[in-house]
Amino acid sequence: MEMADAIVINKADGDNKNMAELAKREYKNALHLFPPTQSGWIPFVDTCSAREKKGINEIWKNILEYEALVKKNGYFTKRRKEQELKIMFEAIKENLDDSFRNNRSIKAILPEIENKVLSGDISSYKAARELLDVYFKNIG
Repeated sequence: MEMADAIVINKADGDNKNMAELAKREYKNALHLFPPTQSGWIPFVDTCSAREKKGINEIWKNILEYEALVKKNGYFTKRRKEQELKIMFEAIKENLDDSFRNNRSIKAILPEIENKVLSGDISSYKAARELLDVYFKNIG
């Protein structure tokens, strides 16, 4: 599970100020229930008001502290590498999906298979298997 690195309650001004401070306290208390983050960062909770120009500098300071910490301890690079792998697999999925949906044999039988699934004549899993069998037979 990913944890937030920061929670910022905005519009903490006027009639909202007391509710924003209450929310800040509740979020701070709730964050203690979660395990430590992989990055070593302790998430911060703060409030801000763009209208009153309050809290923005403090939030930016925390962001810069976070960036410095994760770059120093290697977490930033580790996450970037993990993201690159995720992007690679997403690209593979997208290309396979495009190839599948644009396959002539699939296009020819897909409406019929979809109708069989919708009418309950065939299960979703069996339909998928049949479509994949046709697809792989025609690309190999």
